[in-house]
Amino acid sequence: MNIKTYEGEMVVEGAKFGIVISRFNSFLVESLLDGALDTILRHGGKEDDIEIVRVPGAVEIPLAAKRMAASKKYDAIIALGAVIRGGTPHFEFVASENSKGLAQVCMDYDLPVAFGVLTVDTIEQAIERSGTKAGNKGTEAALSAIEMVNLLKNFA
Repeated sequence: MNIKTYEGEMVVEGAKFGIVISRFNSFLVESLLDGALDTILRHGGKEDDIEIVRVPGAVEIPLAAKRMAASKKYDAIIALGAVIRGGTPHFEFVASENSKGLAQVCMDYDLPVAFGVLTVDTIEQAIERSGTKAGNKGTEAALSAIEMVNLLKNFA
């Protein structure tokens, strides 16, 4: 059997990363940022190859990601934020528009956009996903970005 398989390596070699991060729920989101930065640096990235853009909330993340993608300065964008369900339908609107907007940026610019935006029911779930027992979703988003950058280098 001679099936070709493509996978991205988990090494950063000269790749540039843009991170767009929401200030809303910053007590959680800063932990996601710490995880993403640590991951990029541990895999060979350099501080000079990382830029961070801070936006007010999750709804603003896709627009900033679009501007970052249009600049053609980055090999991947990592989106970080936290949307926590409340007692109104607001959660559904914010979470939906955020994910749709980021997917659109990815497809329009042929650029990896890693989704590190927590969409959770409770603050406890957000805490678990920002560095405690459920891991750090910022770390996971950075790993995804690294792998996709390398995959796309070697895959037509």
